Amino acid sequence: MAEHDGGPSAANLEDGKLLKELEAIHRTRHETLLYGSDEALVTHTQRMNELEHEYVRRHPQRAQTPGRTRSGARARTGEG
Repeated sequence: MAEHDGGPSAANLEDGKLLKELEAIHRTRHETLLYGSDEALVTHTQRMNELEHEYVRRHPQRAQTPGRTRSGARARTGEG
């Protein structure tokens, strides 16, 4: 994939750079939501999705905290 306005394609990033890009985009998410233009929010969302999907594609067996699953959330709230 070619580079685009949002930076290099997530597929072309080495693991360390992908993680740095993810950290940066998550840091800026709230500010973009509150103060960014509609176009900035759409662009931010697209880039965040691209990076997150690439991370999950590379790490399908990533560690998952039980409390961050549906069953874990139900257990916390006493549902189900």
